[in-house]
Amino acid sequence: MPLQSEIKSLKRLTREEKENLLALHSRYFQNVRRENFFRDLNAKDHVILLRDGTQIVGFSTLQILRLSVAQIPRIFLFSGDTIVDRRHWLDSHLAGCFGHYMLHLINRNPATPLYWFLISKGFRTYRFLPVYFKVFYPACDRTAPPEYPQLLDAIAAFKFPNAYNPDTGIISFQGSGDSLRPGECEIPEGRLNNPHVRFFLDRNPDFDHGDELACLADITCENLNQYAWRVIERTAVTWDE
Repeated sequence: MPLQSEIKSLKRLTREEKENLLALHSRYFQNVRRENFFRDLNAKDHVILLRDGTQIVGFSTLQILRLSVAQIPRIFLFSGDTIVDRRHWLDSHLAGCFGHYMLHLINRNPATPLYWFLISKGFRTYRFLPVYFKVFYPACDRTAPPEYPQLLDAIAAFKFPNAYNPDTGIISFQGSGDSLRPGECEIPEGRLNNPHVRFFLDRNPDFDHGDELACLADITCENLNQYAWRVIERTAVTWDE
């Protein structure tokens, strides 16, 4: 049975669904504090939900941040907690839903610059960038627009004023945040040959302690690659506003 995909407004999320998200997250992350998880979740605008029958097997939390940089109003889509059950790691439904959400933002904000603000404490999350986007920052094999470092510093300092280090691009909670469980930190030997994985490990050597690498990509139709468009087109999604 194929997964069911849904983009749900936070205000429509039930107490049971919130508890299920916490349970799924806690299976893959350690040092998860209930109050921190729900405080972070309640600051979000929407949640992508993946269901296998009635069971939630994946989710990603989404928040819209508005910030003027260089005197230009801009919109940043911030991706918070994101996890997919190991049984469905090869499934592209979550990425397809995320693509639908980006197109929704583009349609609703045609005159405002849009960006994806991603923070990553795992190589699998970072690899969303090279798999789906033509241009992003930081990257090992492509040049980003010259304004990207300024934009990334601005939004990362705005969202994480006490944790972001602009010299390294790392957001560190000094052990107070959650981190991947030891078994999830292991890098498959074959993955080490991937230049994007090696780049992530070089830029975020303490990812296994919960450090996050701050990243940025334009949200435009032109910046989505052909594979991203195929994934979006084959992903059916329902909305619950």
